[in-house]
Amino acid sequence: MKIGVIGLGIIGGVWARHYQAADKLAGAWNRTPQPDFPQWKESPEAVASAADVVQIVVADPPAVRAVIERILPALGPGKVVVQSSTIDPQSSDEFRTLVKATGARYLEAPFTGSKPAAEQAQSVFYLGGEAELIAKLEPLLATVSATRFHIGDHKQAATLKLAMNLNLAVQMQALSESLVLARRAGISDDVFFGALGKNAGYSGLTKLKEPKLRAGDFSPQFSVKHMLKDVRLASRINGCEDFPVLDTVRDCLAAADRAGYADEDFAALIKLLG
Repeated sequence: MKIGVIGLGIIGGVWARHYQAADKLAGAWNRTPQPDFPQWKESPEAVASAADVVQIVVADPPAVRAVIERILPALGPGKVVVQSSTIDPQSSDEFRTLVKATGARYLEAPFTGSKPAAEQAQSVFYLGGEAELIAKLEPLLATVSATRFHIGDHKQAATLKLAMNLNLAVQMQALSESLVLARRAGISDDVFFGALGKNAGYSGLTKLKEPKLRAGDFSPQFSVKHMLKDVRLASRINGCEDFPVLDTVRDCLAAADRAGYADEDFAALIKLLG
């Protein structure tokens, strides 16, 4: 099976190069043209025509909708859409209906793991769909990922991804506040992170972001604007409207966005604390 990638951002571009190295890439397209990219096509329709599987990795539900509306005429029996953008469950339901109406199949496949994980083919997929389809796509998705969890249906996979990102956003805000608290007391970063490394609060996020926080390096692994989009989507899910920590971290991310940090890593939350 050959795959086409639509959306060549921080993650999609890395995945497409992995597919190309494995001789599995049939086409690639991005809204901002990258004509020198391997297997570049002039339109998303051309990617969908050339590929057995179309993987969508774009910013948000409106961007996914725009792509799907364009590629629908090129879909049909034998085609599969793997939707890997972070979206809400209601949008997932809408997109699945549109794709299935053509006779094509649909797999919700959001992921976790930022740019370093993608570069090492260590992404983790949360898959929502039929077990038979997941098994069929396993060898292809294994090209860019270390782990693939079958979560349940498409809406459950989309929801779990938002839940995971909410947890990360809250951890980042708490880590920022605790580090600034220690710095204001004259405690060095060496002492702070050394102590945190032996504390129950140490996490994979701490390990990933420690070098960035120490160096003041906010080059994006996962940007403020994308995390803000995700927590906004989470806050609109029925039953989540009154989550106090979700509301707080959404406001913090919105403040970072307004302060001009939208394209920086979401570790830039610490910059709001002075």
